[in-house]
Amino acid sequence: MNDQHIEDIISALYDMIQDARALPLGADKCILERDKVLDMLDEIIAQLPAELKQSRTIVESRNELIGQARREAEGIVRQAQQKAKELVAEEAIYQEARRQCQEMFSKTQARIAELRKVSNEYMDDALRRTEEAINLSLTQVRDTRAKFRALAESQENRTAETAEPVDAE
Repeated sequence: MNDQHIEDIISALYDMIQDARALPLGADKCILERDKVLDMLDEIIAQLPAELKQSRTIVESRNELIGQARREAEGIVRQAQQKAKELVAEEAIYQEARRQCQEMFSKTQARIAELRKVSNEYMDDALRRTEEAINLSLTQVRDTRAKFRALAESQENRTAETAEPVDAE
């Protein structure tokens, strides 16, 4: 019986009780071999500490595995949460950079439009002043020309008047 496990011993004890002869006038009472039953119980008691120790070892190993799995799962969850935070932060940085880029682009476009307007106004003003200066110069040239013609005609007339008496003589 030393090689039997507790389950085998208990099964044999159960069979022994099942197969035992009932007492007369006591259907739920039976006769068992006392020494045999006591030996079986002693064997159970002897094996029980080893079985309990093995069960405890198995339970401790199981609990350790569960704890390790739980720690690993928590680590994975923490890493996933950290990665999610990093992705959210990267997305926020990306969105902020995009917003700043759009803002800079809008400001640049507005500045270009403003510079174009100012340069167009400057060019228009410069051309207007040039036109005015040219018109003034043209007016002065016309006036000077008119004066020159008048002066030239006047000189021609004087020359013609002075030349007539010379012919008459």
